[in-house]
Amino acid sequence: MSIHSVTTDQPEKIPPPSLEHVTTTRSTKRRWAIGRTMQGLKQKVTTRHGWVGDYDYAWLCMPTTPWRLGRARPKQVKTGPPFYALDSELPIILAAASGLQHALAMLAGLITPPIIFANALNLDSETSAYMISASLIGCGILSLVQMSRLRLFGNYYLGTGLISVVGTSFATLSTADAIFNAMYADGTCPSTVGADGTVVKGPCPDAYGMVLGTSMICAFLEIFMSFVPPRILKRVFPPMVTGTVIVMIGASLIGSSGIPNWGGGSNDCASRPTSGFFQLCPDITAPRPLPWGSPEFIGLGFLSFISIIITELFGSPFLKNISVIVGLAVGCIVAGATGYIDGSSIKTAPAITFLWVHTFKIRVYAPAILPMLAVYVSLAMEAIGDITASAEVSRVAVVGEEFDTRIQGGVLSDGIGGFLSALFTVTPLSIFAQNNGVIAITRCANRTAGRFCCFFLILFGVLGKISGVFLASAFPIPILHLASAEATADTHHAVPNPVLGGVTTFLFASVATSGVRVLSYNRFTRRDRFVLAAAFSFGIGDLLVPSIFTHLFDGVSNPGKGLQGLFDSITIVLSTPFLISGLVALVLNLILPQEDADDDDDVVEVVDVEAQPHSKEKELHI
Repeated sequence: MSIHSVTTDQPEKIPPPSLEHVTTTRSTKRRWAIGRTMQGLKQKVTTRHGWVGDYDYAWLCMPTTPWRLGRARPKQVKTGPPFYALDSELPIILAAASGLQHALAMLAGLITPPIIFANALNLDSETSAYMISASLIGCGILSLVQMSRLRLFGNYYLGTGLISVVGTSFATLSTADAIFNAMYADGTCPSTVGADGTVVKGPCPDAYGMVLGTSMICAFLEIFMSFVPPRILKRVFPPMVTGTVIVMIGASLIGSSGIPNWGGGSNDCASRPTSGFFQLCPDITAPRPLPWGSPEFIGLGFLSFISIIITELFGSPFLKNISVIVGLAVGCIVAGATGYIDGSSIKTAPAITFLWVHTFKIRVYAPAILPMLAVYVSLAMEAIGDITASAEVSRVAVVGEEFDTRIQGGVLSDGIGGFLSALFTVTPLSIFAQNNGVIAITRCANRTAGRFCCFFLILFGVLGKISGVFLASAFPIPILHLASAEATADTHHAVPNPVLGGVTTFLFASVATSGVRVLSYNRFTRRDRFVLAAAFSFGIGDLLVPSIFTHLFDGVSNPGKGLQGLFDSITIVLSTPFLISGLVALVLNLILPQEDADDDDDVVEVVDVEAQPHSKEKELHI
């Protein structure tokens, strides 16, 4: 080899990339990403596949029959629509249709609490319509936060990243009823006693503001709980505790709101006084007042209830997801045709509304602090179970670090949502479990559908006339003007309470059924049955005899203001079935030792006596 063929020159040193070069590369990648996004968006809105996709819309809208008609036919295997995961590509029409289903499925649960709050405090129809709108708007905004899964710091997140929609908690509804009664009893809210002894409660919007202010400061408890490791939360709040709480929430709402309204009203007319303003239900100034429990009221509520069952039997998958709304609509149509409905709330409702159109004085009601702290503990317990169910139907992991961060983010978002909802003039909003059924049936767990759901909820809230329709199809809202010892009433009447009573009885029973399902996760050992029996002793007893603890501290003479507030707080906890039963279950579950499977007294040795004729006696271990 010639020496001239060998190159002795070294390659030039490559200089390190400059900051300008790095910035240019990043900006180029960013432009490419934006370009790809715009290209994908253009393809979605300009192609048939982007709008419609290959989803089986006929399956979604086709009615079903619970039995086969005619002669038996060979069994055909019908394949369902494809499953759309969290971030998969979703056609626009399917995303909008699924989002509308989610919004309608949760609608009855969203409008019921503000209507019950307004009825309990005798608020006017304008304020009541605003409370419905604020609830819908707040749910839409905070649901977007839950679905976002924003990374905060370290391994902590905000939101679940699933279709975890939020709604007004029924736990708050049950507790607020006891708080409102305490406010009327101690004079915080005005009331008068008629000549016949009937207590007439006056309008008390300040009571609602006190509940909002108290829930705002108590929300920090759930925010703190979100930073506790999920494994500890699951050990402190196992299915034994959470199931007991959920069962008692549903059962107490059936007894305090569902069934009484089915009979004609949950106000003083339920006691069937022989005279006075509430001699008839909902009151004597209603278009068609009747005594509580009249067959007309029972039949109207049963019509709404049976409509839900018929929809489940024959409805399409779309209608089955909104069967509660179907029942409410059928009841409203019949009530309107028979003269029970009053459309004044629709006429007076504004065309467009938003948050803070009406405001409430935010204050703290000291006796409500302890009960509201217990409410937020129950909200955290519900959130853990609901997030687990959402993860299962969404086909994502329900164990491991990622799942733990979903629980942490969901509970944190729940706590922050409780604080923000008070600023939105809405009672605490927590994760809703009703939408898991929609995901399971439609096989669509995509977050794009969830965002469409939030859009529809906000739209329903902004359009004030829609809230007026809901109000006109729900409760009669009396406006009481108190003067001296007499009270005159100028009422805006709507459809009678049985329509909503028949629907909410089913809705609240579904809540109790969810609690039974959670309890089924237990092995029901002797220890489990003991804890459950002790918890239900207080819960069911409280439910059947609500006044048992109201006179607990009557023997204390001249208590100070602070001591009286403590007494009122303890009385509220003891008088709320799900709070006292959940507290008993929590304490006993922590202090009673666990049993080994071998120590379970349910193990029975089965002896076949006939197969062993020579055996004189066999001992059975029961």
